[in-house]
Amino acid sequence: MYLLGVDVGTSGVKALLIDPSGAVVASASESYPLYTPRPLWAEQNPDDWWTATCTVIRRVLEQAGVPASAVRGVGLSGQMHGSVFLDAHGESIRPALLWCDQRTADECAWITERVGEQTILQTTLNPVLTGFQASKIIWLRRHEPENYARIQQVLLPKDFIRYRLTSESATEVSDASGTALFDVPRRDWAYGMLDTLELPRAWFPKVYESPEITGRITAQAAQATGLAEGTPVVGGAGDQAAGAVGVGVVQAGRASVSVGTSGVVFAHLQQPQVDPQYRTHTFCHAVPGAWHVMGVMLMAGGALQWYRETFAPDVPFDALVGEAAQVPAGAEGLLFAPYLSGERTPYPDPHARGAFVGLTLAHSRAHCTRAVLEGVAFGLRDSLEILRAMGVPLHELRLTGGGAKSPLWRQILASVFGQPVHTLQAEEGPAYGVALLAGVGVGIWNSVPEACAATVRLAGATAPNPNDQAVYEQLYPRYRRLYPALQPLWAEAGS
Repeated sequence: MYLLGVDVGTSGVKALLIDPSGAVVASASESYPLYTPRPLWAEQNPDDWWTATCTVIRRVLEQAGVPASAVRGVGLSGQMHGSVFLDAHGESIRPALLWCDQRTADECAWITERVGEQTILQTTLNPVLTGFQASKIIWLRRHEPENYARIQQVLLPKDFIRYRLTSESATEVSDASGTALFDVPRRDWAYGMLDTLELPRAWFPKVYESPEITGRITAQAAQATGLAEGTPVVGGAGDQAAGAVGVGVVQAGRASVSVGTSGVVFAHLQQPQVDPQYRTHTFCHAVPGAWHVMGVMLMAGGALQWYRETFAPDVPFDALVGEAAQVPAGAEGLLFAPYLSGERTPYPDPHARGAFVGLTLAHSRAHCTRAVLEGVAFGLRDSLEILRAMGVPLHELRLTGGGAKSPLWRQILASVFGQPVHTLQAEEGPAYGVALLAGVGVGIWNSVPEACAATVRLAGATAPNPNDQAVYEQLYPRYRRLYPALQPLWAEAGS
């Protein structure tokens, strides 16, 4: 008996197979391209997702050497916010507009004016942002009316894969929360907003809770993937909620800090709470009857990757970070603003830009590397400080993503946060979380917290270094002044 989790990410699809103990028995990934036809645009071909999904499912079944009938259930996760436009035949009309696409600032302003800011905030608990799905639909209506006229369905990325697997048009509460068209407190579509924006209700799929069964593998999908016809597919979750399930952030007091390409601070909520300035996002959690709040910085590990590819492409990451370990905390006064692709929390500004500030002849590559690591940590602390001010309990921070593998970065994060960070024995990302959700859906576990208690294990904790923490407490207010000081320059440049 096994459970399958599939995560439709921005860089590729990952599939993994787990047994009822939570052990991963097989895992596979397949990449696909990202298209940027113009600056600040980001698109992908949904058919690429489907081809890659079929490939990785067949691969994990082959690796595990198990019959398709042994897979009890399937869970789906994926990149949030994207727009997949389908025609009357269920085919994609054009490339999908992704979460990181920034073309829709004018459409966001129009939606806010048309619906009313207070109505939007009270209903969706979030402002309308360029990354969210709503503005992408309006953009298509304004700029590609011939494509807009063909729309019969609008789906999120993972739900396009669900449609191909089951022929069912369905979504679930956590991913739908990020469309800017969802009533987050009520856990259903914001039908009044849809009507005001003249968006047909029929375009939007039925909404489920994350562990609920939404459909079953069709004969056609079984032939394409190697799965057994009739296998249940549960709602799953958006990548952040799925990742939180995968690391056990499913009860009050726990939060995760993800240092992947982007950086996310994610905390479980028993009731919906919002930051009064709406700098964070409050969405439905993948745990039925629960919510979550998260702060998102668009570049975290992505900032380090850019830095290495630009300035040290022949130096392995470990060697580069090893150099930074020889530099004292604070990088001798060098600061890095990690806004390389705009920003979301705490500054919802698509025009924000990155910067090194305080460079001198005394600074080396090692100083610059350390400044990047520290700048990302400061950016994540911005989100933690907002959650602390909201009164969200943060008793235990669980660190995930590629950044969690670096001892130096873990130490910097703990010292910047002033709080220990915990790592997991096995951290497999969103695909693991939705595999657990599938287990709940088919009755292996009675609840999402029960599934996590049975499978998720901590590996250890990194405590703050008292000396470094003292340095960062002095440096953090200086970092906080970077954005206000530099923002007029970006606005003046019109970037």
